[in-house]
Amino acid sequence: MSSDPLAARLTAVAGPLFFPVTAYDAAGAVDLDAFRAHVRQGVDAGAAAVFACCGTGEFHALAPEEFRRVVAAAVAETAGQVPVVAGAGYGTALAVHFAELAEEAGADGLLAMPPYLVHADQEGLLAHYRTLAGATGLETIVYQRDNAVFTPETVLALAQTPGIIGLKDGYGDLDLMQRIVSAVRTGLPGRDFLYFNGLPTAELTGLAYRGIGVTLYSSAVFAFAPDIALAFYRALDSGDDALVNALLDSFYRPLVELRAQGRGYAVSLVKAGVRLGGLDVGPVRSPLTEPPAAHIKELTEIIASGRALLERHGAEGRG
Repeated sequence: MSSDPLAARLTAVAGPLFFPVTAYDAAGAVDLDAFRAHVRQGVDAGAAAVFACCGTGEFHALAPEEFRRVVAAAVAETAGQVPVVAGAGYGTALAVHFAELAEEAGADGLLAMPPYLVHADQEGLLAHYRTLAGATGLETIVYQRDNAVFTPETVLALAQTPGIIGLKDGYGDLDLMQRIVSAVRTGLPGRDFLYFNGLPTAELTGLAYRGIGVTLYSSAVFAFAPDIALAFYRALDSGDDALVNALLDSFYRPLVELRAQGRGYAVSLVKAGVRLGGLDVGPVRSPLTEPPAAHIKELTEIIASGRALLERHGAEGRG
């Protein structure tokens, strides 16, 4: 764990935010060696941060002790090169427990996921996240999605809460996000509050989110095709609209259309992609299921198409 503020560290490295999958062995137990290899590949490829045991990392499927071991493995493997942020969720008591385990494991921060199952009002949501943020010394990013969608006034209150440094948006309402950004900007002038595009395959909406000033995003693609994800990140950051649009057309849109064909594909398809890259991270845990062979074949073709595009782009640049 670094003593530097998490917000500063998350913006210090120009690269995608890496959400590794959690690896399992043939018996279904957590495979820490494979997980560490996966984390190392991502860090070496240029990840700006490692978000361990979050949605892509099957937080929902991990027992508390497994969670602690996986977070500790991420911390050990990164060795302070980039920050490690751990997921925390369920009801308030369990979320606090996972936060304490993450702190014990050496994490740099928390991604606070929605409460389990229940639909709370704004007052209840605010109390939940304030309790979680105050339970440890870890800085916290609140994840907006599903049953945790906030009004601009609630986000302003979250931004005023010690320990809460940002909002990750997985809901996708740009009108709401613009009003949230405006409310915090006017209500807390000078406050350096972070915003993240947290939609599945966030690259597809990267241009739209940049239009309202949201430049940080999570990249599921980085877990299995870091070369493509990094090329897109750099193109988006540098204003290379031709490459951005070409990747959107030939890689990201087909990928999203494939992802829409199966439940749980935001996790299982990513894990299949990691295996296609040569690292055996095992299958997803129940109740998720594996994609059929036809969808794995389609994923293989989509990845090949994206890499072929990058090769052509590189050849044109040298020509």
